[in-house]
Amino acid sequence: MPIHYEKHDGHVVLVTIDRPEAKNSLDMYHFRDLAAAWRRFGEDDDAWTAIVTGVGRNFMSGADLKTYIPQITELQTKIASGEVTEVDGCKLSDGTYAVLRNVKLYKPVIAAVNGPCVAGGMEMLGGVDIRIATGNASFGVMEPKRGLFAGGGTTVRLPRQLAFPAAMEFLLTAERFPAERALELGLVNEIVGEDELLERAFDWARRINANAPLAVQATKESVLRGLGLQLKEAYKVESELAQKVFQSDDAKEGPRAFKEKRDPRWSGK
Repeated sequence: MPIHYEKHDGHVVLVTIDRPEAKNSLDMYHFRDLAAAWRRFGEDDDAWTAIVTGVGRNFMSGADLKTYIPQITELQTKIASGEVTEVDGCKLSDGTYAVLRNVKLYKPVIAAVNGPCVAGGMEMLGGVDIRIATGNASFGVMEPKRGLFAGGGTTVRLPRQLAFPAAMEFLLTAERFPAERALELGLVNEIVGEDELLERAFDWARRINANAPLAVQATKESVLRGLGLQLKEAYKVESELAQKVFQSDDAKEGPRAFKEKRDPRWSGK
């Protein structure tokens, strides 16, 4: 089954992982398609915010180890031999791009977590800005239980996003945590009922999209780039981004709409 990409009114994109027969784990082709969905979202100026979710009662459980490992091994062998650079449009970089590792995507992304979020699901969650979960969702960095390593960004991002002891609780125990514990530790923003999940995610998207898109994207860019810089350099990035925003048409529209007591009409320019 495919990765669905749906454009909704209000500049919102819904990305749905649809592989319920494998608990929404991904083979090489689904990683390719998920990476393509993120690229499409990033390149569409009319798409301001994305929501990602899964079909059924699973969010994303990472790579399908039964199929992905043989597929990626074959791909690596062919590339190393110089025979090809990709197979069926699949590249070695698709896996990391799909989980938003080291991806310059400054548009907001909301996760609607409807079930287990482990392995690659947790890796992708680290690249998401707002996380909403149902009560039956669960979270875990479980690779060490199988002698593996979470190399898709989790060991780098989680300690930057949670308090250090909370991050290490996830990383070192390799246990699965219920939604309530994830909320306590600050991994998710809220827990909602299953029938409310997408409605609530779209509500978050509408709240974000009520703001000027260039200002929102510049804010996220300043945060993400600043995390990797010394304070002085981070302030420099912030000032550069602020200058660009203040020169935009939307920076003129906002005060004008306030003065005229009406909702702003953002152009994204």
